Amino acid sequence: MTGPLRVSLPDQKLLDALEPTTGVEFLLWDFSGPAPAERLDIVVPPYIRGPEVLAALKSADIGLIQSQSIGYDGVEDVLSGGFVFANAASVHETSTAELALGMMIASQRGMVDFVRNQASGTWGNGERPSLADRRVLLVGYGGVGKAIEARLLPFETHVTRMASREREDSGGKIFGIDSLYEQLPLHDIVVVSVPLSEQTQKLVDGKFLAAMPDGALLVNVARGQVADTDALLAETSSGRLRAALDVTDPEPLPADHPLWTAPNVLITPHVGGASSAMFPRMVRLIKQQIGLMLEGKEPVNVVLGGSAQG
Repeated sequence: MTGPLRVSLPDQKLLDALEPTTGVEFLLWDFSGPAPAERLDIVVPPYIRGPEVLAALKSADIGLIQSQSIGYDGVEDVLSGGFVFANAASVHETSTAELALGMMIASQRGMVDFVRNQASGTWGNGERPSLADRRVLLVGYGGVGKAIEARLLPFETHVTRMASREREDSGGKIFGIDSLYEQLPLHDIVVVSVPLSEQTQKLVDGKFLAAMPDGALLVNVARGQVADTDALLAETSSGRLRAALDVTDPEPLPADHPLWTAPNVLITPHVGGASSAMFPRMVRLIKQQIGLMLEGKEPVNVVLGGSAQG
């Protein structure tokens, strides 16, 4: 490599967090104007702007696009071949798992009802289902699924792991997705954390939901399009199933959408990764990528494309 490693960052906060490094030139670029240099070795796009923002990269020579999100659905539709794209694995798992667990506890123990009762001064006590002793099916066993499992086990739950294919690890059996309809009726809580793809779009459809037992809880921390909103609305509106959703389809969910007022539905506005835990982990990942590229090594977390070396 000739010249300094050029790294563009989308905001001053990230720029300030990355102290001066020998052989590295940091540039500020929020994608609102042209690229600040003809060649950029690492580009960090703005967070939560959607894949469409990546169209700004077409006119520049880019070594590595380092996303601030785990998901990368829609990226290939915006960028043509010849780019290298890394996701933010290791950045959001902690926050997303915390939220998933919090939503499970809130839904099981009736926190939403208690908040409503507090506003009206209603003393509505009574027994609620625990998280302890519940059978929990994790549909998706990547970084987020594993982080959720690690937090569920101390709560004395019975966790079943499910991934795209059956396999074994140190924790025992991981079921394949082909056994989905055998497992769904056996679980009180189903947590979905799969990436969005052609195979997972509307995975949570009417058949999926019908296979869940009465009173079961669906937790979606994946993408809104993984679930069929109409099917989900039908099952929750009837009161047969409960849902805790950090993602919806459409998103943002319109103010007059009936999902807002469906009984036993808890909705958070796609904030799984949006906690104070994100920033230091994002800084750490960017530093790791810079170190690897300075050493002439390939970056981590590459999910699309080939070599990032210029």
